[in-house]
Amino acid sequence: MLWSVVALVAMELLALALFVGLAMRPLAQRATDDLAGLLVLSAQTWAELPPETRPVFEQALATQHGLRVTARPLPPAVEGWHPPYYFLLGVSLRERLGAGHELVRALDATGQAWYWVGVPAGGRQLSVGLSAERMGSQPLLAVGVALLLGLGVAMVLAYGLARRIAQPLARLRDAATRVGQGNTPDRLPEDGPLELAMLSQRFNQMATQVQELLAARTLLLAGVSHDLRTPLARMRLALELLRTQPSASLLERLERDIDQMNQLIANVLDLARGVSREPTQPVDIVPMLHVLARDHSTAACQVSVSVSALPMPGPMGAVADAPWMLPALSLRRALGNLLDNALRYAPVCPVELVAQWRPEGLALGVLDRGPGIPAAHIEAMFEPFRRMDASRSLAAGGAGLGLAIVKELARTHGWQVSMAAREGGGMQAWLVLPVSQTPPFDPAPCGSATQP
Repeated sequence: MLWSVVALVAMELLALALFVGLAMRPLAQRATDDLAGLLVLSAQTWAELPPETRPVFEQALATQHGLRVTARPLPPAVEGWHPPYYFLLGVSLRERLGAGHELVRALDATGQAWYWVGVPAGGRQLSVGLSAERMGSQPLLAVGVALLLGLGVAMVLAYGLARRIAQPLARLRDAATRVGQGNTPDRLPEDGPLELAMLSQRFNQMATQVQELLAARTLLLAGVSHDLRTPLARMRLALELLRTQPSASLLERLERDIDQMNQLIANVLDLARGVSREPTQPVDIVPMLHVLARDHSTAACQVSVSVSALPMPGPMGAVADAPWMLPALSLRRALGNLLDNALRYAPVCPVELVAQWRPEGLALGVLDRGPGIPAAHIEAMFEPFRRMDASRSLAAGGAGLGLAIVKELARTHGWQVSMAAREGGGMQAWLVLPVSQTPPFDPAPCGSATQP
């Protein structure tokens, strides 16, 4: 606030200095030149008039112009403060009369201050005077009043500005305190100065993310505690049976339960820690898709691969030889989760692994002909522990973390992930890698390849 007041007062002083130097001073110099000419002309006219008419001239000069002309010598000077105007008048008189003709300040019989100057006229020196009150201006008083008014305006503006800044900051402080206490603050108004509006917007986004993280943490803890109870109960039953009837099948069941629990905990930890961004490396898309299809194919369903409209590295190159700079492990993991999800809920073939070029980038999709998912529930399937099977049985369809991991991988690497119903039944899940992550080749049509 203090700096705002100082800055506004400094600006006012600068404006005043410019006004005085560029406007008032030239006008004052012109006015003093005219007055100096009037004083000299009045003395010369008085000297040339007949003695009997001089009193009438003196009366008219005093009435109309506030001047006095007399043949008496200059009165004794009296020290006192001289307004700036009379300094300029003295300079103009010296320019007209020469050095030695100075304004003299004196007091008349009534105690009023007058300024006198000796003017040579008619072979003698006449005394010409003007009242100190002739110029009614008070520049110092005007400057003082202007400074006081400017200071008052500056303080009011500074107070208003400080209040305009302090109120949003106070709201931000209170909201941050509520977030630190685990509460949900009201959204801050995103108005005011640009920087504070942007700060409020970022805080609102941060508060929303914190609440989402807290909700996700609660959901993860609740989900893992629920899904661990079933294998733990089976393990407890198997241990009781092993006391009386040891068998290899019970040991295998224990191992499977342990593997399921380990996989569940590993997936939960991945989501809780967040997926780290993987460096890119050259990847041959088509061979990678064939490997994924082979690894996920079952005796009941062979996964097929379809590649179309991919850009080629050169006029003589083949798509299979085109390297793409991609995070290979993360991409394989995301596509593998989509394939697992399709084969689990749509075990009836065909299941296709598709690659195609789109204006927004490289699109990789998993297409099936399963029962599908209602459109209203598709978005919820990407949340942890959300499954169409309400029984939450691991044997019936996993823990419901596969699509959540795909969503987290997509968020980390800047991909677009989506699911939608297919015409004729089934689902299609797509990963779209933006153009910035793919080589800048011109799309060229390419034939379809199918997994043998």
